[in-house]
Formats: sequence, structure tokens, C-alpha cells
Amino acid sequence: MFNERQLRHVDLNLLVTFLVLMRERSVSRAAACLFIGQPAASAALARLREQFGDELLVRTAAGMVPTQRALALEAALGPLVTQMQETLFAAGGFDPASAQHTFTLGMPDWVEIWLLPRLFERVRTQAPGIRLAIKASDPFSFTRMLEDDAIDVAIGPAVQGPRWQKTRTLRTLAFRCLYNRRLTRIAGKLTLARYVAQPHVLVSYRAVFDSAADALLAEQGLRREVLLTTPRFATLPAILRTSRAIATVPEVLAERWADDTLAAAAVPFALPGFTAMAAWHTRRDSDPALAWLLDQIAAAAQDAD
Repeated sequence: MFNERQLRHVDLNLLVTFLVLMRERSVSRAAACLFIGQPAASAALARLREQFGDELLVRTAAGMVPTQRALALEAALGPLVTQMQETLFAAGGFDPASAQHTFTLGMPDWVEIWLLPRLFERVRTQAPGIRLAIKASDPFSFTRMLEDDAIDVAIGPAVQGPRWQKTRTLRTLAFRCLYNRRLTRIAGKLTLARYVAQPHVLVSYRAVFDSAADALLAEQGLRREVLLTTPRFATLPAILRTSRAIATVPEVLAERWADDTLAAAAVPFALPGFTAMAAWHTRRDSDPALAWLLDQIAAAAQDAD
């Protein structure tokens, strides 16, 4: 049970100001976000410092840096203020046909190629007032972007995140190989010997030259030669059309890109597939708009080829 004697002396507007200051790391930018003058924002920071008995934000040559006390307060107060906002201003439900809203989604480019056309079609048909903004992201940036409210949902391969990160399984995907029939001179079946004999192109978000496939090959005493890494799948077709190389990619891309020049073939060794998932922050669990969007993402993932 709350203690009214303590809470009646707390200015909730100050807590909002504190969270904006922490987000912006600048008194002037926070003032602009709050539509108040810079002197008022500076005065609010002074009151916050007095209330919490801590400097909270310290000015340095690199800008304003939060103290450990400020970071702890932000972690505790952020979800509480968000939940209070949702409780105070939430509508009784979400009507996609009349909603006016913008969702920001984080995804790597292979998800854009695979999922976005079908998702956009569903959203445009059911909710013409909904806009989608896509931010480039990868499994190493999902958690930070969700925590910073830079995105509403992350879509990509399943990754282990903090306890507040909620996930929904979308689909299990396998890998296939893609290569130029003529330049690789692979006329028949892509065998393991032919696979390791060719140079390889690898998609790596951290610019490394090995992956789970290389670890599995090493267990068999084999090694492939990776000559190029790129953080984007979209460049692979153009690369493979002019080079004697193999790329191992999600099956949904290989089948889409296969044509008279590029062949799609099964990986010639036991390479496990992966699970595609949608992730969001637990503080958004009660948001009916987000729940609707997650349903559309899940449906699009099942329908998308």
C-alpha cells in the first residue's frame, strides 16, 4: 500500500523531467522536448539533485554523464512512468481501421526482403492510418534499441536477452546455398567436397570470417575459405553473379533469388536451422496496438515465402 504522506511531497512532473534529461543528456534538448525554457529545465535539475541527494548528471568535456544513482533511478522509474502513462491514456481497445499510429520496427535486411512486403500488405489493407518505420538492426543491437525505445519491435533470429525482453516465435527457417552455375562449374549435385573447394561469401554483422557452419566443418576436419564478409544479404545476388563463390543464406532468400544464373541447393552437411522471432519490452505488454501489430507480424511470417 502506498504512503500518501510521502507521495504528496513528490512532484510527478519532476520525474518526467528527470527521465527526459536522462534520455537527452542535455538540459537544452530536454527543455525543447518539454516545451519549457532552459532556465526552467536547469531549475528542475537543481530540485531533482536536492530531492535525491545526488548530482544525477555531471557535466564533462564529453557532455553530461549520469551518476550510478541516476542510472539506478532511471531503470526503476522508467517502466513505472510508462505504465502510468499507458494506464491514464489507454483507450478501451484498438481499432486498426480508424487508428492513426506509427510503429518503428528493427530488423536486418534479410527480414525486410523476406517479411516486409507481406507485412506491409496486411497493415495497409487492415489499417490504412498505420505507418511503418524500419530501422536497420541486428541481433547484437536488438536489446539496446528496445531498451532505449528506439524501436517498438525487433524481428530477427532468436537471441537470449534480459528478463524484460519478451519474445514470440514466428517461424523456423533452414539454410540453403546459392551460387553461380556457370562460374562455379558445379553442374551436378552440390557435394561437401565441392562446397569446401569453392571460395565463400559470408554475411557477418561483426565482420568476422567464421560462423556456426565453420565450426561444424572443423569437427569433420574440413575448412572452407571465406574471402568476403558483408553485413547485408541484399548485396549477395550481385556479388554471386560475377564471382565464383558460394553463399549460405536463409532458405527464404535462396528460393527467391534462384534463377537461370543462380542455383539454390541444399547445404551438403547437417547445418541446423534457426528460429525467427519478434521481441519487445515487457513494459509494452498492455499496449493493444502493439498486440495487434505482433499478430500481423506472426501471420505475415507464416504466409511469406
